[in-house]
Amino acid sequence: MNYGIIDIMCTPTTEKLGATPANIQWNVVRGDTATLKVEFFEDDETTPYETTAWTFIATSYDPVSDALDLLTVESYEDGVIYVIAKANITKNWGLGKYKPVVAELRFDLQATLPGDGVSGGGGDEVTKWTPVVGTICVIGDVSGTL
Repeated sequence: MNYGIIDIMCTPTTEKLGATPANIQWNVVRGDTATLKVEFFEDDETTPYETTAWTFIATSYDPVSDALDLLTVESYEDGVIYVIAKANITKNWGLGKYKPVVAELRFDLQATLPGDGVSGGGGDEVTKWTPVVGTICVIGDVSGTL
């Protein structure tokens, strides 16, 4: 039996809300400085976002040692930031292991956007957003730690 609009109203649907962060694998050689470039574009995919008022923080996490490392974030132009894992931090990743991949660390990049109406906050409200998550694949070095 068909009840018209009742059939349509009771049809289950799945809605996905929110932005899915980019999930990447970042290869880093233990003891080296490594840089990850992240670009933010408007919907037209050519115009960079105005990011000068945004603040960023990036962190790596080693689930084996339960260590958190704060990564450096720098920006020199609108819409482009650089996440930097400096050698003084990466030299300790996977220390004491001598195999091709010595550690796999989780990391993320968090952006804080001021309440400007464009980001959806408006007024004094700020928006926190995690645009990038992923894994740092730490490749064992030979000459630096032996």
